[in-house]
Amino acid sequence: MHDGSQLDLSAQVAKVQARARPWRSIIALVLAIAAAAASGWAHRGFRDFFDSAGVPQQLIAAGCAVAFCAFASIATYGLSGKARDVLEPRTGKAHAAVVRYALVLIGAFATLIITLELLHVPVGQLVLSGALTSVFVGIAAQQSLSNVFAGIVLLLARPFRVGDAIRLQAGALGGVLDGTVTEIGITYVRLAVNGSMMAVPNSQVLNAVVGPVPPDTDAGAAPGADMTGTGLAGPAADGPAPASPGATTAGDPAGPITASDKTPPQG
Repeated sequence: MHDGSQLDLSAQVAKVQARARPWRSIIALVLAIAAAAASGWAHRGFRDFFDSAGVPQQLIAAGCAVAFCAFASIATYGLSGKARDVLEPRTGKAHAAVVRYALVLIGAFATLIITLELLHVPVGQLVLSGALTSVFVGIAAQQSLSNVFAGIVLLLARPFRVGDAIRLQAGALGGVLDGTVTEIGITYVRLAVNGSMMAVPNSQVLNAVVGPVPPDTDAGAAPGADMTGTGLAGPAADGPAPASPGATTAGDPAGPITASDKTPPQG
């Protein structure tokens, strides 16, 4: 009974925290807006930072800019998580995760730009350097980014859903792959194949021919399934092997007929 009461108490605490989370995020967003407004008001007492005039206003402007960055980050993280929790029952876990990632990126970028503007940091040069950095990072992480964008396309196009038994056919996969979809992630599609879990990159899934598993074939590997990618079924697992010339069968105990058996007897 004691353990059960502790579990009930922890469940109630988790529910209370989940309900209080959006309010905390909204309060953090309001405080971030107030901090940005206060920093902008303090900027009227001086022209640039590190001037001899208007030192108190400079401290207020810098402090409010830092406060804005902190509160805006808290609001972005909390609101994106709440959006994921709201969308997950309707659109699924994968789509909700994509929406959360998009909100986090947009919020982080907006927070950074506004904070730099409040601190009188020239944003144009930073944007140019950031663009060059993103080009180099994109070249270095080309494969990972291709999987991410392919995952977004799969989530939007929905050629299959979680729980579907599908067949993938592509040269990069070594032929044909049958399995049951267990998860559609942002970088990998996970398939249940013969009792094991396989993670296929989204870029390869997007480039493969996708279709349902035929009704007479189980998801996974089946006897006689095409595993070569040629469209031809493999050899059957059961059945007698073809008899070679001159072999003895069970119904012919006398054995094969030879040339000596056909020779007529001498008179």
